[in-house]
Amino acid sequence: MFLGIDIGTSAVKAVLLGADGQVVASAAAPLSVSRPTPGWSEQAPDDWWTATNQAVLGLPAVERAATLAIGLSGQMHGATVLDSRSKPLRPAILWNDGRSALQCRELEAEEPEFLTHGANRVMPGFTAPKLAWLRRHEAEVFNAIATVLLPKDYVRLKMTGELATDRSDAAGTLWMDVEKRRWHAPLLAACGLTESQMPTLYDGPEITGNLIASVSGTWGMRSVPVVAGAGDNAAGAIGAGVTSDGETMLSLGTSGVIFTASDSFRSRPAAGVHAFCHALPNRWHLMSVMLSAASCLEWACKATNVSSVETLVQLAEQADRRNVPVFLPYLSGERTPHNDPNAAGVLFGLTHDSGPAEIADAVLQGVAFGMADGFDALTEAGAHIDTLSVIGGGARSAYWGRMLAAAIGRPLCYRESATVGPALGAARLAATAVADGNWFSPPSISATVTPERQYADALSVRRAASRNLYQMLKPAFEERSHAVR
Repeated sequence: MFLGIDIGTSAVKAVLLGADGQVVASAAAPLSVSRPTPGWSEQAPDDWWTATNQAVLGLPAVERAATLAIGLSGQMHGATVLDSRSKPLRPAILWNDGRSALQCRELEAEEPEFLTHGANRVMPGFTAPKLAWLRRHEAEVFNAIATVLLPKDYVRLKMTGELATDRSDAAGTLWMDVEKRRWHAPLLAACGLTESQMPTLYDGPEITGNLIASVSGTWGMRSVPVVAGAGDNAAGAIGAGVTSDGETMLSLGTSGVIFTASDSFRSRPAAGVHAFCHALPNRWHLMSVMLSAASCLEWACKATNVSSVETLVQLAEQADRRNVPVFLPYLSGERTPHNDPNAAGVLFGLTHDSGPAEIADAVLQGVAFGMADGFDALTEAGAHIDTLSVIGGGARSAYWGRMLAAAIGRPLCYRESATVGPALGAARLAATAVADGNWFSPPSISATVTPERQYADALSVRRAASRNLYQMLKPAFEERSHAVR
């Protein structure tokens, strides 16, 4: 057995992968997000560890005991700052936190190598501007920092006692020379940091340590090796078999991601497209990111008092199309293509006849249009996209898949184990370290959804209305952001 653990935003998920490459069991434990101020998003690192133990112990004991290696994946960018005893100094600032917009502008102006060596625009979601914010606003905390880790790597520390990370996750800090796949001193120095405060870099399948005795005893397994793993998007791509040039994944999780693998380094920061290392040696990827995807559906459930996302999607299928409002899905601001931390969610065009079904359909459409914007940004950046595979919790909905295919204008391939997500990729990376075999082949296709011309034409009109609405409201978003600070 091979264990994959994914430190998500809303839950920690653990899966066991058998020697035949099939998922044997899975378990999850919930997490909550703290939002102490509008635009902020934080979690306590020790909550990740508590949830990790719950998820792992939720797996069948006999199969768990047969584990040969463990892989980790996790939410990217989360600034987890530790003191000299490796204890958290404060709650981690998460990927969807927008407080550091000013620091982003300052870092780009002061250090142009963020765009060249770092290969990305400096956006509030990334780790570097979060540390610049801490340096200015929480100097006592900043001055006590001995190590900066990413979420999954704090869990690794608790598991192995080692300070390590993988290159796919580390690239999202903005402190790496992405092409050369190593820490870059000028980018660290721009944030008042040095390489001595960074964990050791590894490629995804490399072993970073072994389970310490107290953890292996609690989990009922041997002191097995723990591999470097990957950031959640790279791990999701590994699980979907997206490893070679042109292979592409659409992920519908808390955030929405389109990820295309590359055999060579390329970047286009101006388009808001992310260029990061892949989890495998000498591989890279381009990625578009919308900050709120499936999380918009959870918001809509609360707003309309609908009991579940599944029920919400069923309602959307019954909507009166004449009364569906326009929804902007920017509940946490937006990255690709707008790079706008001030953007907010909007329902526009409500009437007396706009009920929960119509709101549900608007939310599904708004996310689909956001994913289409990201797809267009990738192709404009020179990405050569072949197969488009769907993973994540949103992959369960055939209705949403039909909408996404029409909005993007490409066929979507739904694969077996698509809803397992990054934990599957983490388990595959673990297997690679200790067992022979081809662990990166794509899972078999369970369904293909092709764009319907008439539906695509109707959605293109509504997508244009959505784009226009954002442009009209952009100044108001910025004004609002100043008012709530």
